[in-house]
Amino acid sequence: MSEYNYDIIVLGGGPGGYECAIRCAQYGKKTALIEARELGGTCLNRGCIPTKALLHGAEVFETAKNASACGVNTGEISFDFSKLAEYKDGVVSKLRSGIASLEKAHGVKVIKGFGRIVDEHTVSVFNEGNEETFTFDKLILATGSAPARPPIPGIDGQNVVTSDDILSMTELPESFVIIGGGVIGIEFATLFASLGKPVTVIEMMPSILPGVDADIVKLLSRVLKKKKVSVINNAKVTAIDGGDTVTVHYELNGEAKTAEGACCVVSVGRRAMTADIGLDRVGIEMNRAFVVVDEHMRTNIPNIYAIGDITGKIQLAHVATAQGFIAAANACEVGEEKMDYGIVPSCIYTSPEIAFVGLSEDKCKAQEIEYKLGTFNVAGNGRAMIMGDAMGTVKLIAAPDGKLLGAQIMAPRATDMIAELAAVLKLGGTVEDVSKTIHPHPTVCESICEAAHDFEGLCCHALPKRK
Repeated sequence: MSEYNYDIIVLGGGPGGYECAIRCAQYGKKTALIEARELGGTCLNRGCIPTKALLHGAEVFETAKNASACGVNTGEISFDFSKLAEYKDGVVSKLRSGIASLEKAHGVKVIKGFGRIVDEHTVSVFNEGNEETFTFDKLILATGSAPARPPIPGIDGQNVVTSDDILSMTELPESFVIIGGGVIGIEFATLFASLGKPVTVIEMMPSILPGVDADIVKLLSRVLKKKKVSVINNAKVTAIDGGDTVTVHYELNGEAKTAEGACCVVSVGRRAMTADIGLDRVGIEMNRAFVVVDEHMRTNIPNIYAIGDITGKIQLAHVATAQGFIAAANACEVGEEKMDYGIVPSCIYTSPEIAFVGLSEDKCKAQEIEYKLGTFNVAGNGRAMIMGDAMGTVKLIAAPDGKLLGAQIMAPRATDMIAELAAVLKLGGTVEDVSKTIHPHPTVCESICEAAHDFEGLCCHALPKRK
């Protein structure tokens, strides 16, 4: 019998933590999962799932508004945001209860409360004034992240909110200023604009979605302009005046300017939740606020691992999950597995969606990597045309010999399609592998095959390129 209460304790019940706990239990270890708030963490409760539920509602609304083009006469279309909020909460609640059932079914003990490390084999859990202590052989940290709040004067003012606050609203403000043109900011801009609300996005960098392929950003910018989203790049926010009308002060080319809205959404990244969990008590190595880990997800303390946003790697739910599986395998000593960040698909739930994996054309240029492109305009795809969503592109980047290096997609359901190309990359496959794979018709994913054919100079559904 073990000298510890648990073989493995996982601290944090987000997508990385709760799946890691299940995997440890599957490996036969006595496992506990400590979570201070709701199971599912930020992703399920204040991030991925509720955001996409709201975006789905906005998509349905837009479809209904344009239904007459398909002969569907719906009469006057209106929108009730409170009902959409109820729908979002219902989805979250079902998934959250599902996680609880899964943990129980796999024999994971869920402990409610805030966990804090006491020493290398002990953690204290605080819940509603009570403290309980548990011992462990191995500890896996998965405490996640929260919205960053930069030191901008007035950031705590009236009607100045974070993404967490937006997702708890039951009524939608009449207009928005969004500080930050990254993934979260642009997804919210898409949501609000689709529901008919004026939106201004203020981005400090020269372009929205920094790091995303320039051609994709150019296409998306056209979509946002059509939705009447005003995007201001190269702008530094200097202050915010909260109130019934929020005024955001910013500098652009050395000139002081302002933007106004009924609500200001601060969306400038996320901070690791590593404060006050006892990391200093055992001397865990840090890089600023992030926990330093090796490729096995170990910290400098041999029996303590860390996964997810607190590692400062790639702040995506599916990366946290992958890290959790690596940590579980190593902590449970079923293998010596390593984390590979080279093939991580990224998804942006705009309309159309954007997804990419591997190297982009911009990165190939920056790294002086020789490459060749295969592209296809989604306007030539029958399924996308049927859906009334035919703006976009598929771009395959490959070495001159055809080995796939990366891919970018802007198309309806791009976030579902990118997994195919991630698998090809994982297997070291080629563009020829894609072009010779029969893709079903009519589907949007045929666009991937068309881009592969273009790479070979054999695309049938595009005009011949000039020599």
